[in-house]
Amino acid sequence: MKSWISFLIPNDEYKEKKMLYFFSEGGLLLFLFLIAMIICNKYFILNVETVLLSSIAIFLFYVFGRYIISGIEYTDIATESSYKRELRSIVVKTSSFVILYSLFYVIYFGLPSNINEWIEIIALLAGVGLLWFFTSYISLKRSYYKNKELL
Repeated sequence: MKSWISFLIPNDEYKEKKMLYFFSEGGLLLFLFLIAMIICNKYFILNVETVLLSSIAIFLFYVFGRYIISGIEYTDIATESSYKRELRSIVVKTSSFVILYSLFYVIYFGLPSNINEWIEIIALLAGVGLLWFFTSYISLKRSYYKNKELL
Protein backbone atom coordinates (compact mmCIF):
# COMPACT_ATOMS: atom_id res chain seq x y z
CA MET A 1 0.00 0.00 0.00
CA LYS A 2 1.37 3.40 -0.97
CA SER A 3 0.94 6.42 1.25
CA TRP A 4 2.55 9.79 1.78
CA ILE A 5 4.36 8.28 4.79
CA SER A 6 5.92 5.45 2.74
CA PHE A 7 9.35 7.10 2.74
CA LEU A 8 9.55 6.49 6.53
CA ILE A 9 8.57 2.82 6.29
CA PRO A 10 11.15 0.12 5.45
CA ASN A 11 10.64 -2.22 2.48
CA ASP A 12 10.80 -5.35 4.64
CA GLU A 13 7.24 -6.49 5.42
CA TYR A 14 7.97 -7.47 9.04
CA LYS A 15 9.78 -4.19 9.75
CA GLU A 16 6.99 -2.27 8.02
CA LYS A 17 4.34 -3.83 10.23
CA LYS A 18 6.35 -3.20 13.41
CA MET A 19 7.07 0.41 12.44
CA LEU A 20 3.38 1.03 11.75
CA TYR A 21 2.63 -0.30 15.24
CA PHE A 22 5.25 2.01 16.74
CA PHE A 23 3.90 5.04 14.87
CA SER A 24 0.32 4.30 15.90
CA GLU A 25 1.28 3.69 19.54
CA GLY A 26 3.25 6.95 19.50
CA GLY A 27 0.28 8.75 17.94
CA LEU A 28 -2.02 7.42 20.64
CA LEU A 29 0.40 8.55 23.36
CA LEU A 30 0.61 11.95 21.71
CA PHE A 31 -3.20 12.19 21.61
CA LEU A 32 -3.50 11.25 25.30
CA PHE A 33 -0.76 13.73 26.25
CA LEU A 34 -2.51 16.54 24.40
CA ILE A 35 -5.84 15.69 26.07
CA ALA A 36 -4.07 15.79 29.45
CA MET A 37 -2.55 19.17 28.54
CA ILE A 38 -6.00 20.53 27.61
CA ILE A 39 -7.30 19.46 31.01
CA CYS A 40 -4.24 20.84 32.83
CA ASN A 41 -4.59 24.14 30.98
CA LYS A 42 -7.84 24.78 32.86
CA TYR A 43 -6.01 24.67 36.20
CA PHE A 44 -2.48 25.81 35.36
CA ILE A 45 -0.98 28.36 33.01
CA LEU A 46 0.97 26.35 30.45
CA ASN A 47 3.53 27.70 28.02
CA VAL A 48 2.42 26.75 24.49
CA GLU A 49 5.96 26.24 23.19
CA THR A 50 6.80 23.90 26.07
CA VAL A 51 3.67 21.81 25.52
CA LEU A 52 4.26 21.56 21.77
CA LEU A 53 7.94 20.68 22.11
CA SER A 54 7.12 18.15 24.84
CA SER A 55 4.51 16.50 22.65
CA ILE A 56 6.94 16.24 19.73
CA ALA A 57 9.64 14.86 22.04
CA ILE A 58 7.28 12.26 23.52
CA PHE A 59 6.31 10.99 20.09
CA LEU A 60 9.86 10.92 18.71
CA PHE A 61 11.44 9.35 21.80
CA TYR A 62 8.73 6.72 22.02
CA VAL A 63 8.99 5.65 18.37
CA PHE A 64 12.80 5.79 18.38
CA GLY A 65 13.02 3.94 21.70
CA ARG A 66 10.66 1.20 20.59
CA TYR A 67 12.58 0.77 17.35
CA ILE A 68 15.89 0.47 19.20
CA ILE A 69 14.57 -1.98 21.81
CA SER A 70 12.64 -4.12 19.31
CA GLY A 71 15.81 -5.52 17.73
CA ILE A 72 14.60 -5.27 14.12
CA GLU A 73 17.29 -2.97 12.73
CA TYR A 74 20.02 -5.53 12.02
CA THR A 75 18.22 -8.46 10.42
CA ASP A 76 21.34 -10.13 9.02
CA ILE A 77 23.37 -10.26 12.26
CA ALA A 78 23.14 -13.81 13.61
CA THR A 79 26.74 -14.98 14.02
CA GLU A 80 29.37 -13.74 16.42
CA SER A 81 31.70 -12.71 13.59
CA SER A 82 29.02 -10.60 11.91
CA TYR A 83 28.16 -9.13 15.33
CA LYS A 84 31.78 -8.10 15.94
CA ARG A 85 32.12 -6.74 12.40
CA GLU A 86 28.99 -4.60 12.83
CA LEU A 87 30.16 -3.44 16.27
CA ARG A 88 33.44 -2.27 14.71
CA SER A 89 31.41 -0.52 12.02
CA ILE A 90 29.36 1.28 14.67
CA VAL A 91 32.52 2.45 16.44
CA VAL A 92 33.99 3.68 13.14
CA LYS A 93 30.78 5.50 12.16
CA THR A 94 30.45 7.17 15.54
CA SER A 95 34.12 8.18 15.64
CA SER A 96 33.96 9.46 12.06
CA PHE A 97 30.95 11.60 12.91
CA VAL A 98 32.66 13.12 15.94
CA ILE A 99 35.85 13.85 14.01
CA LEU A 100 34.08 15.27 10.96
CA TYR A 101 31.77 17.41 13.08
CA SER A 102 34.79 18.76 14.95
CA LEU A 103 36.54 19.62 11.70
CA PHE A 104 33.48 21.31 10.20
CA TYR A 105 32.92 23.23 13.42
CA VAL A 106 36.49 24.52 13.39
CA ILE A 107 36.29 25.40 9.68
CA TYR A 108 32.97 27.21 10.03
CA PHE A 109 33.32 28.89 13.43
CA GLY A 110 37.07 28.81 14.00
CA LEU A 111 38.82 27.55 17.10
CA PRO A 112 37.03 28.21 20.39
CA SER A 113 38.56 31.22 22.10
CA ASN A 114 38.20 30.34 25.78
CA ILE A 115 37.97 27.29 28.01
CA ASN A 116 34.17 27.49 28.34
CA GLU A 117 33.68 27.22 24.59
CA TRP A 118 36.07 24.24 24.49
CA ILE A 119 34.14 22.52 27.27
CA GLU A 120 30.82 23.19 25.52
CA ILE A 121 31.89 21.74 22.17
CA ILE A 122 33.64 18.75 23.73
CA ALA A 123 30.65 18.01 25.97
CA LEU A 124 28.26 18.30 23.00
CA LEU A 125 30.36 15.98 20.86
CA ALA A 126 30.87 13.49 23.68
CA GLY A 127 27.16 13.47 24.49
CA VAL A 128 26.03 13.02 20.89
CA GLY A 129 28.73 10.44 20.19
CA LEU A 130 27.92 8.40 23.29
CA LEU A 131 24.18 8.59 22.64
CA TRP A 132 24.64 7.46 19.05
CA PHE A 133 26.99 4.65 20.05
CA PHE A 134 24.83 3.32 22.88
CA THR A 135 21.59 3.40 20.89
CA SER A 136 23.28 1.58 18.00
CA TYR A 137 24.92 -0.87 20.41
CA ILE A 138 21.66 -1.66 22.20
CA SER A 139 19.88 -2.15 18.88
CA LEU A 140 22.68 -4.38 17.59
CA LYS A 141 22.75 -6.48 20.75
CA ARG A 142 18.96 -6.95 20.77
CA SER A 143 18.98 -7.82 17.07
CA TYR A 144 21.81 -10.29 17.54
CA TYR A 145 20.06 -12.16 20.36
CA LYS A 146 16.74 -12.09 18.55
CA ASN A 147 18.26 -13.41 15.31
CA LYS A 148 20.26 -16.02 17.25
CA GLU A 149 17.03 -17.31 18.83
CA LEU A 150 15.38 -17.60 15.42
CA LEU A 151 18.14 -19.89 14.12
